[in-house]
Amino acid sequence: MTLDEVVDTIGAQKGCESAMKVFQDCQLTASGDVQLGAAVEKKCEADFMPGLSTARKQAYQREMRVCDRKYRNKSGTMYLSFTAFCRAEIAQRYSQRALKAGGAGR
Repeated sequence: MTLDEVVDTIGAQKGCESAMKVFQDCQLTASGDVQLGAAVEKKCEADFMPGLSTARKQAYQREMRVCDRKYRNKSGTMYLSFTAFCRAEIAQRYSQRALKAGGAGR
């Protein structure tokens, strides 16, 4: 599959968990993971962003910035992948909390 096809497959998943599974299965451990991770973030954010308070949105953005800073002084494309996974995992965690709080199934 091409990178665009993997992004489309992530976007077509029913939920955050399956989107993350596709990301894990198709990871490149390189800069291409940035696109894949962004697709997972978008899919997961649909579960929680609409109902997030301003304070929780700010907390979410702070956590994302921690990921962005974690490897910023490292060289090599694998660190871009690590950052993408860090961000996707945070979005996944927020999705899990929102679904659990709402009693929705996955």
